[in-house]
Amino acid sequence: MQAWQVHELGEPGEVMRLADVGRPTPGEGQVLLRVRAAAVNFPDALMCRGQYQTRPPLPFTPGVEICGETEDGRRVIANPALPHGGFAEYALADDAALLPAPDALDDAEAAALHIGYQTAWFALHRRARLEAGETLLVHAAAGGVGSAAVQLGKAAGATVIGVAGGADKAAVARGLGCDVVIDRREQDVVAAVKEATGGRGADVIFDPVGGDAYTQSAKTVAFEGRIVIVGFASGTIPSPGLNHALIKNYAILGLHWGLYNTRNPELVRHCHEQLTDLAAKGAIKPLVSERVPLVGAADAVQRVADGVTTGRVTVLPSLENGAAA
Repeated sequence: MQAWQVHELGEPGEVMRLADVGRPTPGEGQVLLRVRAAAVNFPDALMCRGQYQTRPPLPFTPGVEICGETEDGRRVIANPALPHGGFAEYALADDAALLPAPDALDDAEAAALHIGYQTAWFALHRRARLEAGETLLVHAAAGGVGSAAVQLGKAAGATVIGVAGGADKAAVARGLGCDVVIDRREQDVVAAVKEATGGRGADVIFDPVGGDAYTQSAKTVAFEGRIVIVGFASGTIPSPGLNHALIKNYAILGLHWGLYNTRNPELVRHCHEQLTDLAAKGAIKPLVSERVPLVGAADAVQRVADGVTTGRVTVLPSLENGAAA
C-alpha cells in the first residue's frame, strides 16, 4: 500500500515522504481499516515537528482522524492507532473506540466530524455549560475547530460572534451562521465585541489560538463569563493574569479532549450520539473546503500548519492523483 511516512522531525512539507509499504498488522484489540477519507488536523503538523504531546516512534504515518471501512463493510469513524495513521490506504484503530459514521454525512464530512466537533462540544457543553441566549465568542471562526464551535453554538441557541483573519475568512464565518463577524486584520476586536454586546462582553469565549487572541478574550469576557482554552495555534502560550480573573469574576477553563478517551469513553460515545443527531437534523455539517488525493497530503498538512486554509481539508485515497473536488 501507499503511505506517508515521517523519518525525521521538521516541517510537514519537508519531512513527509510518500512510500510503498506493507499493510500494518492489527495487534490485540485492533482492526485494519481501509481509509475512505482522512481529515487534516493541526496536531498532524505538530507531530511532524515533534511538538505534540503524543510522540510516535519514527518512522510514523500521521493522520489522526479518519472515516474508514472495516473488513466486514462497516463505515466507521476512528482515531488511528499511531504509528499507523490515516494518511495511507490502510490504517489501524482500536476496535473498542470505533464509532459509526453518520448516514447524513459523506466520507470527507464524516472524517471531519470527530476531533473538531467533539472538542467544540466538550468545550461548550461539558466545560463552559453554554446556555441558550448567551453570547459565544469564537476565535478563528473560519478554521477547522472554530467552524465546529460556531455551528454548535448556533445549535445551542447562543448568539455567536466570530473572529476571523481577512475578508475571505470573514465571509466563511458569516456563511457558517455567525451573528456578528469581526475581521481582526481590519477591526479592533475588543472595541467591536464591546459594541456588539452593549459593553457587556461575551459569556463564553472559545479560544484555539492563544497569544493575542487570549489577551483580547480577557478584555472582552463578561461578568461570570468562561474562557475555554483549547489550543495555541498562534504558537504563543499566554500567561493569564489570575488577579484579573479574580477582580472581573470570570473562569479560565482548559479542554484536552483526548483525555476523555481514557478517563470517560462513555461520554465520548454520548457526544457522538448528540453530534449524529444534530447532523441528521442538518444543524451541523463539517465545512470541507478541500478534498485532495493521497499524493497531496503533505502539502495539505503544511497549509493547515501555515494557517492559510478554511474549514477542513480532507485526504481521499480513492481520488485519482492530481484530482481534487
